[in-house]
Amino acid sequence: MNLLKSFSFELPTKIEYGVGAAKGLADVIKNLNARNVLLVTDKGIRNSGLLERISNLLDANKLAYNIFDSVEPNPKDYNVQEGTEIASRFGPDCLVALGGGSPIDCAKAIAVVARQGGAVRDYEGPNKIGADVLPLIAIPTTAGTGSEVTFSSVITDSSAKFKFSIKDPKIAPKVALVDPEMTLTLPPELTASTGMDALTHAIEGFTAKASEPIADSAALYAIELITAYLRIAVSDGNNLEARAAMLLGSVLAGIAFSHSDVGAVHCVAEALGGKYDAAHGVCNAVVLPAVMAYNMEYCKERYARIAAAMGRSDEDVDKAARQAVKAVQKLASDVHLPEFGSLGVQKKDFEELAVNSFKNGSNIDNPRPMTKNDYLNLFQLLTG
Repeated sequence: MNLLKSFSFELPTKIEYGVGAAKGLADVIKNLNARNVLLVTDKGIRNSGLLERISNLLDANKLAYNIFDSVEPNPKDYNVQEGTEIASRFGPDCLVALGGGSPIDCAKAIAVVARQGGAVRDYEGPNKIGADVLPLIAIPTTAGTGSEVTFSSVITDSSAKFKFSIKDPKIAPKVALVDPEMTLTLPPELTASTGMDALTHAIEGFTAKASEPIADSAALYAIELITAYLRIAVSDGNNLEARAAMLLGSVLAGIAFSHSDVGAVHCVAEALGGKYDAAHGVCNAVVLPAVMAYNMEYCKERYARIAAAMGRSDEDVDKAARQAVKAVQKLASDVHLPEFGSLGVQKKDFEELAVNSFKNGSNIDNPRPMTKNDYLNLFQLLTG
């Protein structure tokens, strides 16, 4: 570690963590001097009963609200547009995002476009937005994306089939109500994929070129928690301790990568998600071991520390680094993540996928310099 390297750290989000934390929503809204609330969520959250639980809290506190529940997985530009139109008609002074990364990311984008106008892709990239943004409260229902504590939003351009990011501290939620009880309804397959998504955030955040010490510490603890508890959360979804550990691990991983960056795993996963609308967590999980192996020679010492956090260590740095890759492969297998072939990737699309992976804004922070041809090689390796 270069102790003379400068860094800055900003966490715009207040975190309220604990069993029952979501019950404090009305007080948080009132503390923001808000009265009209737009709830942003998806159909799965409505069907799970979690939306009713939150709307009952608002009813009990006589808060006016409207609901936008049409957010899709890998939220699309037209989801943002529809939510913005509802906001324009209703006139909320606060947004509440309830769900996983898709509703939270969509709400971040609505918070910008509803106040500043234009199309969502006008704000692509870092620091492209003005000061006028609707305040956002996030209630995560998955232990995966960490979007409740990040200041980026990933949206799919539905015409170009390309994922782009908006990055600015002003879109970070004002408050995150991090309540393990809100994740109890998550089924095993989503528990597994979102958990591996969080692990990817922690590993890539720790190994990215932009890593810094505070993010590093959050990443390593996240890796420890996820390794220790993901199998339990998948096999016994009612285990509240495991759910709490996974949710805390996800938050820490979110803090880590948002203050560092991600790398080639996310570049590939976002290219796949944009092209095939594939689940982001699954894409990360099936790509992570191969990318780790590809990056190995450029960050062996960091991989050795990851191995130790996953309960595997070796005095030989090369062996320890290989143990990290094996530990990730074993965890993905134990929670029954699918193989890369399940995504239905077509060889004819390799060129387009490689180009989009290379164009991703996080490519520059992958520990190994990656060209378009490197990504083509990765796709060849992944398909055997």
